[in-house]
Amino acid sequence: MLLDLGLPDLDGLEVCREIRAKSNTPVITFTSGGTELDRVLSLQAGADDCLVKPYGYRELVARMEAVMRRAMSWSTTSAISRGSLYIDPCSRQVRVGERVVEVTRKEFDLLYLLASLPETAMSRKDLMAKVWADEWASSSRTIDTHVSALRGKLGDSDWIITVRGVGYRLGGGPES
Repeated sequence: MLLDLGLPDLDGLEVCREIRAKSNTPVITFTSGGTELDRVLSLQAGADDCLVKPYGYRELVARMEAVMRRAMSWSTTSAISRGSLYIDPCSRQVRVGERVVEVTRKEFDLLYLLASLPETAMSRKDLMAKVWADEWASSSRTIDTHVSALRGKLGDSDWIITVRGVGYRLGGGPES
């Protein structure tokens, strides 16, 4: 979906938030405001990418292809089950036992990545590169903040293990 944030009657950022809350449809926003803050707010509202007007046709097509590649990679991956933790990339649902865990888009991506490589300690830099890709993220503290939020939502800090001097890896949860 292409979404102009400069809608005449609606707040484009709010429209983006509503789309993201109800759908995993890839969203590319464009704005006439060329400030970093405009782009950051767009990405934080749930956009997968953001263009500043005026933009070239080739750049738009290239960005659409990149966003679609990322979206398609999630749809072709399978669900992961680790102990009582269940992660389904098609429905983007996370469960611990029978309890559905509400997570943000980035929290889901981070958890799915860690769960897909359960014995691998991943550095903050690698996590940042794979989950945030070319999106704005200021520091490795972003990873720490998301991990902390995930631990709280999963109900036990043993699901995500801190590997000192390296980063994080998936743990076995409360039964480990």
